Amino acid sequence: MGAWGKRLVAIGVAVVLLAVVALVASAVHLLPQLRNPFAEKTEERSGPVLLQSIVELSRYEAASGSFQVVVDIKTSSILPSFLSGSDTLFIGVGTDNAYVDFSKLKGDAVKVSDDRLSATLTLAHAQLEPATLDTKESYVYAQQQGLFTRINDFLSGNPNSQQALYQLAQKQIEGAAAKSTLVADAERNTKTMLIGLLQSLGFKNVVVNYAENTG
Repeated sequence: MGAWGKRLVAIGVAVVLLAVVALVASAVHLLPQLRNPFAEKTEERSGPVLLQSIVELSRYEAASGSFQVVVDIKTSSILPSFLSGSDTLFIGVGTDNAYVDFSKLKGDAVKVSDDRLSATLTLAHAQLEPATLDTKESYVYAQQQGLFTRINDFLSGNPNSQQALYQLAQKQIEGAAAKSTLVADAERNTKTMLIGLLQSLGFKNVVVNYAENTG
């Protein structure tokens, strides 16, 4: 073996020795810990982090209902009904949705146990969106108008009459939705969704409560 060969062997031995010394020093904390590129990283999802994740969902559209209402509008005057006035029966068809708002959650709305096995969430009650009237499915079922009223509507076009029917139908759908189980269904569906979500993250015990004020 020539002089260059002996030098290369000596350099190789020195590199190996330095690597061994570095590993030993790292093990006894003489040098900063060397990171294992293959090691798994565990992220702790504490209460504030979990709360922020839920807040980022914004709102959960949890239930939707279809409704059909009857709107009866009658106008009259001092003249006989065959001359003036009208009686309109309008069938309004539409939908309303219930949702739970996550965007304003804060503070203790989400509590996580130290062992990260239990979580308690306190949410605001579900709310109803403004109803949406399906103008294609809604229709005038029956209408009676006096002679003068028909003439006046024909000459003026009376665009406000139909709009008034739509607005009344929308309000009645919202009233029907408020009396239905839509809000309760939305809260139950939201609770089921959140329990499933948190259980998939490793929580064993999940409690979801509803309160007027959250945070």
